[in-house]
Amino acid sequence: MKIHMMGLGGAGMSALAKLLNGHGNFVTGCDLQRPHYDLENIECKIGHSPEHLTREKYDLLVCSTAIDSANPEVAYAREHNIRIISRAQALSNIFNSKFGIGIAGTHGKTTTSSMTGLIFLNAQKNPTVYIGANVPDIGTNAISGSGRFFIAELDESDGSFELFHPNIAIITNADWDHVDHYKTRLDGLEAFTRFADNRSENGVLILCAEDDGANHVFESCDKNRGKIIRYGFGNGFDWGAFDIKYKSGGGSVARISHDGVEVGILELNVSGEHNILNSLAAIAAAYECGIKFEISSQILKNFHGSERRMQIKGERDGVLVVDDYAHHPTEMMATLRAMRNAFPNRRIILVFQPHRFSRTAQFATEISQALSFADRAFVLPIYAASEKNISGITSRKIADLNSAKISYLEFENALDTLRSELKNGDILLTMGAGNVYELGEDFLNLSV
Repeated sequence: MKIHMMGLGGAGMSALAKLLNGHGNFVTGCDLQRPHYDLENIECKIGHSPEHLTREKYDLLVCSTAIDSANPEVAYAREHNIRIISRAQALSNIFNSKFGIGIAGTHGKTTTSSMTGLIFLNAQKNPTVYIGANVPDIGTNAISGSGRFFIAELDESDGSFELFHPNIAIITNADWDHVDHYKTRLDGLEAFTRFADNRSENGVLILCAEDDGANHVFESCDKNRGKIIRYGFGNGFDWGAFDIKYKSGGGSVARISHDGVEVGILELNVSGEHNILNSLAAIAAAYECGIKFEISSQILKNFHGSERRMQIKGERDGVLVVDDYAHHPTEMMATLRAMRNAFPNRRIILVFQPHRFSRTAQFATEISQALSFADRAFVLPIYAASEKNISGITSRKIADLNSAKISYLEFENALDTLRSELKNGDILLTMGAGNVYELGEDFLNLSV
């Protein structure tokens, strides 16, 4: 097929483009900005224009949900009978034709997908892999493999993960987020339950027993649909981690149990309790596909994390620069706890960029509480993404809730403020889903 993709520069769309291209399709695309991801020679035009669809006789237009339906390029496709589908529809068509391992969750799905993909790749399963971030250990965010397994990070933000029918469904957690789509916490939990019950007949459901939302799914889901596996801390679950020790500078070591019996040691380079749980989900999925714990644990020992997930960017003048994608208060606290365990004697200077007005309006108090866990915090203007402003909602609201520790900061003044604040031995932690990471890179690249 000849396929054109709008919003090609995004993480999900760029990964999908590589899969479609790898399956023998002719793929082009466009985006308003130059793509951050390697597109492997797929042409990407900058900007949107109907002219993009006149150069070839296209069969399909794949649209990011961020693209307005009134866009002239979309309108041209409708007028000329070019089929229009969403990213999730295109992805699910491929996923549902294979043995799908679908990883969902409000938090942790990128890292869990990365871990699972790395295990299957190194175990010579030749999987297809789709992840919402670059994974340095894999070298990309998507691989079109010839094997039967398809490992995919699935997005709950707009409910599109309900299009997928995994053979193995993983739910890392089910927190309330994306308040523009899920008006109540229960709305979100019901969507996760439907996802769990959408797995294939006799499919496997893998759930985190340490999460209240995932436990709600466990209580609500169809128990007769297939096997259910739960993981958590201790040895009272199907898979468990206990006797956990944190390594100075990052990482952890834990003893692992399966069905209550100790099976060995898991050593991780990535930090935090949440990553121990993520690894248990990946290990459980691999075990169900014939990959022994001994193999998975050895592979995960060499896992160095995903891009923008507690990613160490470099060091300058004794200041360690770390970047993290966290933008929900639960994620923020998990990252900060992991940083405290890894670097107990270093001061954490945090720069946070809120993501979306709706999330800021709903969780301002919780975000402020999380920021207060740092030694000093700065909050930037809100990254709106595709969302319209909400009157009265600004980042200053977050800062005002704890002015002793949190200050509002404009981008144009940020670097000078940080230079005067940072001292030898500090950690500069940039956090958020927007372009806040650029501040850390700018600090590292200062000429003086």
